[in-house]
Amino acid sequence: MSEPPARTPHVETHCPYCALQCGTRLSGDRDMGVTVRPAEFPTNRGRLCQKGWTAPDVLAAADRLTVPLVRAPDGNLTETTWDRALDTVAGRLRELRTRYGPDTVAAFGGGGLTNEKAYLLGKFARLALGTSQIDYNGRFCMASAAAAGKAAFGVDRGLPFPVTDLAAADTVLLAGANVAETMPPLMQHMDTAELIVIDPRHTPTAQRAKLHLQPAPGTDLALALGLLHITVVDGLTDAEYIRRRTHGFASAVRQAMAWWPERVEAVTGVPASTQRAAARMLAAARNAYILTGRGVEQNSQGTDTAAAFINLALALGLPGSGHGGYGCLTGQGNGQGGREHGQKADQLPGYRSLTDPEARAHVAGVWGVPPESLPGPGRTAYELLDSLGRDQGPRALLIFGSNPVVSAPNAAHVAERLASLDLLVVADFVPSETARTADVVLPVTQWAEEEGTLTSLEGRVLRRRALLTPPPHVRTDLEVLHGLAVRLGEPPHRYPTAPRDVFDELRAASRGGPADYSGINYRRLDAGEALHWPCPATEPAHPGTPRLFLERFTHPDGRARFAEVDHRGPAEAVSAAYPLHATTGRVLAHYQSGAQTRRVAELHGAAPEPLISVHPDTAARAGVAGRALARVTSARGSMTARIQLDPTMRPDTLFIPFHFPGDGSANLFTNPALDPRSGMPEFKLSAVRLEPLPEATP
Repeated sequence: MSEPPARTPHVETHCPYCALQCGTRLSGDRDMGVTVRPAEFPTNRGRLCQKGWTAPDVLAAADRLTVPLVRAPDGNLTETTWDRALDTVAGRLRELRTRYGPDTVAAFGGGGLTNEKAYLLGKFARLALGTSQIDYNGRFCMASAAAAGKAAFGVDRGLPFPVTDLAAADTVLLAGANVAETMPPLMQHMDTAELIVIDPRHTPTAQRAKLHLQPAPGTDLALALGLLHITVVDGLTDAEYIRRRTHGFASAVRQAMAWWPERVEAVTGVPASTQRAAARMLAAARNAYILTGRGVEQNSQGTDTAAAFINLALALGLPGSGHGGYGCLTGQGNGQGGREHGQKADQLPGYRSLTDPEARAHVAGVWGVPPESLPGPGRTAYELLDSLGRDQGPRALLIFGSNPVVSAPNAAHVAERLASLDLLVVADFVPSETARTADVVLPVTQWAEEEGTLTSLEGRVLRRRALLTPPPHVRTDLEVLHGLAVRLGEPPHRYPTAPRDVFDELRAASRGGPADYSGINYRRLDAGEALHWPCPATEPAHPGTPRLFLERFTHPDGRARFAEVDHRGPAEAVSAAYPLHATTGRVLAHYQSGAQTRRVAELHGAAPEPLISVHPDTAARAGVAGRALARVTSARGSMTARIQLDPTMRPDTLFIPFHFPGDGSANLFTNPALDPRSGMPEFKLSAVRLEPLPEATP
């Protein structure tokens, strides 16, 4: 009798891309290949986007990093052993710290790292390196909305309600969010809602909207103030909610009263009648939601702009009402958890403040060190990158899960700063543009090769499960941090390498903090419990908190705060030399810097190169034709791409995706002007000019 066929290995896990964290089922192995199927998970309900369907292709990338690399005297990266690579890094770090002090070394993390990696990286930086110089690429993504949410509500959680609540919405306002391309499975939760979309472009999301408001780039704050003005003047506010549950309404309204609809129209280009229609749609809805995305947050007034949309939501009585709310659409896969556990410049695990004496004492107690030994806050992401190699700036940088050569603003300048370092170390699984410039490259595991947890945009903690064993000479990020810490003189037990052990320590470090994970453990997650933080350790077991603010906000008095904000305009105005606005964003086929998706044949085929979307009249005035090569130039630099004529574009605006490297990098022209509260650069608005190029130009 023949043997039954062997059972195909399979595992239930989550997509490696955005913060929607769609449920997936992986099956296969390295020999037969890996296939993916969507799971019946609440956020994706059995659907995946193009990136999710092709995610396993990255596992077999032809240029996968599988051995450590060290730059040889001839300038080439050459293969080496793990011991030599880690000894080299630790030796150089010791030399630099001895000569210049602990802040001469820095760490840069990512919003795609698991909770365990983000936690251990923050601990490693502050204890093993002793540096204050740590931040992460989420500063380029979520920082403005996080700052506004914390100020308004007392805590920052992207969606303070489950994604599935959107199915009951009558009206949803999407401000600066192109969900149909960036999070396609989310659209099904809004199938029955009337959409109001605020976006300078007529995106696929705007095409599905009942009302599209198309403001000039950099004027979203004026538009939000105008919507609040109409809501107040037309008597559409929820006066009882404002009286009972908020502070600061009068001050916020005082600013909004200066933004009557006709003035807003003159600044933004959005007709006054359209503004009034939007305000009335929101007020008339039984269930209304206001959701913001990077389009309104990635500018030098990003925090104030997010706050203005929160003001509008509070005036309508939405947050914590049970019939609507405000939320921020977190971008990166662990954009939520990544900002909660200590890899931000000013934060300790559990979303605690690094300057809070009680928080410092609690975390130091978990770590077994004196509170006074913990460094203070360091530089935010762009400030950190800009300081590299300068006097009083870091001379060594360790990068985990980020590709700033492509993703940072003013990218040519950032590349110069990286090149000025005495030591650049990159841990990655593909040779990203940043890894190719490093002195040491450390090959680490991919998503389907590792265990851990991530936290979705709705604050739900999820299990990542491994299907594959890593290649022979590939290590986990936790093992890398452990190996370096021990070489730097730290006790081995302080840096666990098992994700479950790291998570148990994270639970203790977060206990009592705003993002309390102490009641969550792998056993409960593996049993399928839906656990949203805060979830404190209690008896009986706490069920988690899927909906925040139903009874009170997180400020000590339980009330939300209106913000007093006013529009001041972008950091950079158009001029005769740079007469057009350029804005950047994502396209359906690619993700972030494109280091993963550009290696997938199907995705590369769908979007093989950057395109400059421009109105035909604007193109004609610049002397460029459709599909012709053109250059976009700002005061910082130029990028080159082909023209895509789009009659739905504003005549004063260009759009370029930011997923591409080299001469096609949109971040060669973007503006590093920073939001003073969040440290967010002004990605979404640059003053530029458009010029034709000969076809021979590369």
